[in-house]
Amino acid sequence: MAENSTIVLPGSSLGTQLTDLLMADDLEPGSDVSYQLAKTIYLWHPLGAKMAELPVEMAMSQPRIITIPGSPESMVKEAFEREWASMNANGLIFQTKVLSRVYGVASLAYGAEGVPTDRPIDPKDLADLAIYFNTLDPLNTAGSLVLNQDPNAPDFLKHAAIAVSGKPYHRSRAVVVMNENPVYLGYTNSAFGYVGRSVYQRALFPLKSFIQSMITDDLVTLKAGLLIAKMKGAGSIVDNLMSSLAGYKRQLLQEAQSGNVLNIDISEAIETLNMQNTDVAMTTARKNIIENTASAAKMPAKLLLSESYAEGFGEGSEDAKDIARYINGVRKDMQPLYDFIDPIVMNRAWNPEFYKTVQNQFPEYRKIPYTRALYDWKNAFHAEWPNLLEEPESEKAKTEDVKLKAIIAMVEVLKPDLDPANKAILIDWAAMNFNECKTLIQHPLLLDIQALMEYTPPTPEAEPAEPRPFSEES
Repeated sequence: MAENSTIVLPGSSLGTQLTDLLMADDLEPGSDVSYQLAKTIYLWHPLGAKMAELPVEMAMSQPRIITIPGSPESMVKEAFEREWASMNANGLIFQTKVLSRVYGVASLAYGAEGVPTDRPIDPKDLADLAIYFNTLDPLNTAGSLVLNQDPNAPDFLKHAAIAVSGKPYHRSRAVVVMNENPVYLGYTNSAFGYVGRSVYQRALFPLKSFIQSMITDDLVTLKAGLLIAKMKGAGSIVDNLMSSLAGYKRQLLQEAQSGNVLNIDISEAIETLNMQNTDVAMTTARKNIIENTASAAKMPAKLLLSESYAEGFGEGSEDAKDIARYINGVRKDMQPLYDFIDPIVMNRAWNPEFYKTVQNQFPEYRKIPYTRALYDWKNAFHAEWPNLLEEPESEKAKTEDVKLKAIIAMVEVLKPDLDPANKAILIDWAAMNFNECKTLIQHPLLLDIQALMEYTPPTPEAEPAEPRPFSEES
């Protein structure tokens, strides 16, 4: 009697747990995902980490383009990026966003030694405190993110301050990220509240089917090397000699290798197990399962299929555009995490000690108070994501050429009617735009704007008059 096939990972109880959970007979389309099942899928399912991590990895694969106009930009930007790296801000954002996709909600909170978690921290004190960050999953914040279900309440389906093991955190000390928006009376088991949903929730049944396809692959692999020997029957009376001879022939067949000669009767045959009818069915079923999983998770199927693109990702194929639109959506969902961490990094990077260094190098800042300069830099801070669909160098050169011609035309039109101060501002604007054209212009144009404002062009000498004829001189 045939027995059900199972996958067992030696020395790992969770591997068996994955099979037990996903191969359960009562697991049907529409079954809910518990906290433990979401964790098990993320840790052990072949598609689990890919569904949760790959979109976030692609979204963060390019660093943000940071500009702080009106400041000693290179120095200020370098200090920000150095503090960003020392805090491992990318890792914190990645981990929090991934956990929100696994369970439906996750939180990022920061604390400081000696400061209770339920009290706000003055931003000016951040540089002097020993702060730390914790990424929290729904089990850590269970009970504090249930969300109000009263449609008349001002906090209807809105999260408030979180609490961890009964210890409340001030609202300014934490940020909550959900995967999808909460639904009225839509309880999420994996997140212990009426919050977002796990990326596995709609895809649970195809994830189960994928495990079944793995079992099929395993069985096919086991049977692929099977040899079938079609031997002539020995008749009704078989003595020990005939049995030994048949066994000896099977042993020779098993041990035979390339280069050997095996003698069989003309009425006998040796074949492998014919699986030609299973090839197409297995491949098609596996592909359909992965596409169904991607569709349930609202992901482009190519992200899970790992197929190569018909055209390069940077060449603007339709598949690439579809993925780029999806990744841009993931970046927008991650923005609250950047809005939470950016001000903390600014206050720690641009501290009073750093400002003294700026004042030493840039005398114009010696008359500007630290607080004013800090707020000016914060207000001027701008970060944007680069385009995922990168243009070829030839197209970039064409775009920059058009841009440069427009800048030159603007300068030629406005410059004759401007006073010296505004002429200097116009030239500075043109130089900054010229320096942005990295493809055509390799070295930046640096001008002394103050000197331009104070510069007075020399008065041109008068043209020499035509000499008088010699007859007049005499």
